[in-house]
Amino acid sequence: MAKLPLISCLLLALCSLSLSANVFISIDCGSSATYKDENGISWTGDDEYVGTGESRAVQPSSSYSRVMDTLRVFRNQTKHCYVIGDVKRGRVLVRATFLYGNYDGRNSPPAFDLLFDGYYWAYVNNSGPTPSRFEVIYTTTRETISVCVSQYEAGQFPYINAIEVRSLDSTMYGGLGEDRDIYPLFTRRRVAFGANATIRFPDDPYDRQWARDTFMNGTIQVTSDARLSSDIQTVDKPPLAVLKTAVTAPTLNSTIDFYLALSKSFNSSVYANWYFSEVTRLGPNQTRSFAFYKDNVAFSTPFSPPYENCTGKFVSNISISANNTFSLVANENSTLPPLVNAMEVFILGDLPLNNGTDEKDVEGLASLQKAFSSLRNWSGDPCLPKLYNWDWVKCDGDRVKSLLLGGFGLSGLLPDFTSMDALTTINLSNNSLRGNIPDFLGSLPNLQILNLENNKFNGTIPASLLAKKSLILRVSGNPELCTSNSSCPTPTTSLPTNSSVGKRKNILESIFAAMISCIIVLHLS
Repeated sequence: MAKLPLISCLLLALCSLSLSANVFISIDCGSSATYKDENGISWTGDDEYVGTGESRAVQPSSSYSRVMDTLRVFRNQTKHCYVIGDVKRGRVLVRATFLYGNYDGRNSPPAFDLLFDGYYWAYVNNSGPTPSRFEVIYTTTRETISVCVSQYEAGQFPYINAIEVRSLDSTMYGGLGEDRDIYPLFTRRRVAFGANATIRFPDDPYDRQWARDTFMNGTIQVTSDARLSSDIQTVDKPPLAVLKTAVTAPTLNSTIDFYLALSKSFNSSVYANWYFSEVTRLGPNQTRSFAFYKDNVAFSTPFSPPYENCTGKFVSNISISANNTFSLVANENSTLPPLVNAMEVFILGDLPLNNGTDEKDVEGLASLQKAFSSLRNWSGDPCLPKLYNWDWVKCDGDRVKSLLLGGFGLSGLLPDFTSMDALTTINLSNNSLRGNIPDFLGSLPNLQILNLENNKFNGTIPASLLAKKSLILRVSGNPELCTSNSSCPTPTTSLPTNSSVGKRKNILESIFAAMISCIIVLHLS
């Protein structure tokens, strides 16, 4: 029989938030203002995080909060990314929020995809009066975080209202084990049972949002009289505020049945944890002991929540569906019904996180973006997730195979992107590129097609390109370029004075002068 791991809450916090976290960023998309909200959270505008899109506001009748009243809309390109830099590698929580708010007056909310760090996140389709929030917890693999929206269908323009990034302690949500820690956790539910309002920052220093539960029909709300110390934390560090309230079953023979918010079609791996803290000091003849049941079968050994302390239970990497049930059932020796303070439910990502597009390709693309300002609007991962490449690249996995920059208005000299050694196709036609054709192009080992037509290249074609017999090379439309199939312009030059022709000319001129002199002398005599 499977058992739920038991986590003692007698652990002292190894480090405070100020030592473990290096990022706590809240971005008000579409705004340029900096301000604090009612929770004391500082918000900033999005100008420094994104280079595309336009700022809009929701309709006054759809106003929800200051943060939600502005949004950024993207009408060109396919993928648009916010990039947060200088992030220390480690565990983070990232949250993105959307409220259509009929900003365009069309009463037709668009649907589009949400991505993060080269990973597919969610399908966004906000059609209601309240925001749609998406949250993911994962371990970063680089020192930047990207949050992207991508057009799903033509005319469905993506938008976004808010992005929040919070560093977590490195020990949090480690119940998956090292082999599964590279999978993201998508938040499904986070509940503070018995609470009257949502609990978040500053009560939770990591700004997780613990909602009051509205699905626990038949349970009894109770409040703790325990004096809880801030040093008492579980591994996943629930805030003390969620341990101060709880719900109990109404009778000893009643159960607490959990709603995991899984759709009927859902069938995937789940990570879930529950937190337990006794709300009152029990008398000598009182006991509260219960166990977890899955589908009416015991799933854990009986346990008792401690007073002025806490116990955590979690299930990790377990495949369940909406038809599965989890319940708390009192032990036969218990005199009190089951109790629970808080719960978190996550869906485990289907694929592990990756390191993104190969660094050699990222380096080459960066050199192109540095040279040509028209390419700088693209950010985030160039190749990943699959099917969400930048508009001007084609990829195979994490390698860039094609550069498709025909007609992109590029002007100037072509920078060196030798590091992109997986390229098979380069199309730079119909631009205003000038100078000699770079010799490095001939060193790309996999290059099969190179289209340089209709530019301003001059000089001769590098021997390294002419030597590639299988290369399809197109260079027409470069008037000043000297090719092997045309004559190079020959400059007009004067004959050297020491040539045989020059010598002959000098001799004839001397003879002619002598003859004239003789004629003149004879005539005078």
